[in-house]
Amino acid sequence: MHWLVLLYATWSSFFVTGKMMLALSTPLFLTATRMLLAGVLLLGYLAIRRRSEFKLSRAQWISIGFLALFSIFLTNILEFWGLQYLSAAKTCFIYSLSPFLAALFSYIHFREKMTKVKWIGLIIGFLGMTPVFMAQTGSEELFNAFGFFSWPTLAIIGAAIFSVYGWVVLRLVVKDNQVSPVMANGSSMLIGGSMALAASMFVDTWSPIPITEGSISPFITGTIGMTFLYNIICYNVYGLMLRRFTATFLSFMGILSPIFASLTGWLLLGETPSWQIFVSTAIVSVGLWIFYQSEIKQGYFKRSEQPDDLKARE
Repeated sequence: MHWLVLLYATWSSFFVTGKMMLALSTPLFLTATRMLLAGVLLLGYLAIRRRSEFKLSRAQWISIGFLALFSIFLTNILEFWGLQYLSAAKTCFIYSLSPFLAALFSYIHFREKMTKVKWIGLIIGFLGMTPVFMAQTGSEELFNAFGFFSWPTLAIIGAAIFSVYGWVVLRLVVKDNQVSPVMANGSSMLIGGSMALAASMFVDTWSPIPITEGSISPFITGTIGMTFLYNIICYNVYGLMLRRFTATFLSFMGILSPIFASLTGWLLLGETPSWQIFVSTAIVSVGLWIFYQSEIKQGYFKRSEQPDDLKARE
């Protein structure tokens, strides 16, 4: 379990780092450069060490294509656009919608049973999110859509939807189609990054490239740092964790992220921690615990298997 806590503590800082990087470039170009670099590195490693993994069937490549579209391209574009106007903590917390979406997708794709106890946990979690949705942060009040929802909030909700579906597709690719997490992540990042680069050429202003004047050096440094920490390390650790935990449970564990994001946002961006984040996290955590107990009883979560066992399978 401590591996998951460490994973989400690291991953939560992505929203703070991403917000800092958006001051240097556009959502499309930032996504393109980060994903292309990560894809080249991962596939380069496989080309040297395990070239046989490139021999995939047509069905496997189609699955990877869907992974690139949903998990890489759509998720990151919507996420970075919304992050420009929301606080890092709120953006991170909206991703707590993931368990509800993962439960639905897992029910459809993996026939995971939804018990009454699970539904109780989901309802409690949904109610716990209300205070955060009602509190507007940053400049999102300028983009009000309807009710207490703003367009940036809806963009992040959309990113959460595509992200969860992307992880479900990844689980299908890794588990059912016998593709390694490194191959699935590397190829999908390369394809998704190419999509973002093509879109950037039509949408962004290239004069000569979509980077703020005088910011090329910090942009390169930040992109390399983000790529290694989040794309190389976090993505692939998450892929390994999918072999031990269900997609639904891993998404539920993401409730830890907003707390870490609040702290790093306060330290690095000067964002005042929101009491709604802490209250909502406490409520959703109750739903998490209830759902977790049902997962154990159903046998979806194995206590005895350790991360080292997963490494031995590679």
